[in-house]
Amino acid sequence: MKLNRLTVNDTRSARPRALTFGRALGVLAALLAAGAGAAHAWPAMNMPIGVTVLSRNIYRLHMEVLWVCVWIAVVVFGVMITAIVRFRHSKGAVPDTTLTHSTAAEVIWTIIPVLILVALAIPATKSLLKLEDMRHSGLTIRVTGYQWKWQYTYLGQAAGISFFSTLSQDSNFASQLHSGIDPRSVPHYLLSVDHPLVIPSGVKVRLLLTSADVIHAWWVPDFGVKRSAIPGFINDLWIEVLPGKEGVYRGQCAALCGRGHAFMPIVVDVKTPADFAKWVAGQKAELKQASAASAAAPAATAPNEAPVASSGAPGRAAPPALTAQVLD
Repeated sequence: MKLNRLTVNDTRSARPRALTFGRALGVLAALLAAGAGAAHAWPAMNMPIGVTVLSRNIYRLHMEVLWVCVWIAVVVFGVMITAIVRFRHSKGAVPDTTLTHSTAAEVIWTIIPVLILVALAIPATKSLLKLEDMRHSGLTIRVTGYQWKWQYTYLGQAAGISFFSTLSQDSNFASQLHSGIDPRSVPHYLLSVDHPLVIPSGVKVRLLLTSADVIHAWWVPDFGVKRSAIPGFINDLWIEVLPGKEGVYRGQCAALCGRGHAFMPIVVDVKTPADFAKWVAGQKAELKQASAASAAAPAATAPNEAPVASSGAPGRAAPPALTAQVLD
């Protein structure tokens, strides 16, 4: 009997101790430290905000859904932890073996999630409708994907400007086998081009996307949009960079379009409306000069003389600095 009593006493002493004030303070301090660390790392862990109207709207919707999920987790886990602590066996709780069904509970946990989903569906539907609203665009650009480059053709006020945007030479040379160039020494390796797309800030820009060969995808993360370029079809999207967010933004083709998929970057140079107007005027002036030079070239060439390129190779014209053509 003495041995049995000792065994019982030892068993009772092995039970978890009650949560004292000091231990509660320790748990609270640990939680505060974890919360401070999470808050410090939050910008890197969270979804990027972006620089366009659509990306800000998507981020706002993301945060609304996130906080709804946080409150659901707090309520559900709070009820679970309360039930586990208050109604544990060590405190003498006795399970109710007669309760097998509760119609009220089933109605409650069915209606509440439905109401939450409906409340979330309203802003989500508004965001989807806004994403597809192409009205009142101030500039339209046709984007054509090729293996492996992009062609940008401006319409409307900038009609006549059209050029190809290909991988920059420094990235191209560094990507060659046995080039001897460290890719880490190349600025924006595989994310730089020779001729970036230029758009104005504060203006709704509509992009008409298509492809000349295989399926590509035009994607710039800071813009919050991605759309496929499909041969024989025209997809569209719109971007409106907020004023004050001018700068260079980079993306890439987001569809596996072949062996050169990694060498098809997208670079967008966002300018103020005034600087964009100057850029358009300069491009059109260059186009006029190129047209005048090409018209005068046959008269300056002898009938039996082959044209000589600037590199000295006969019969091969020098490549222009900007591949552009005047649209009919």
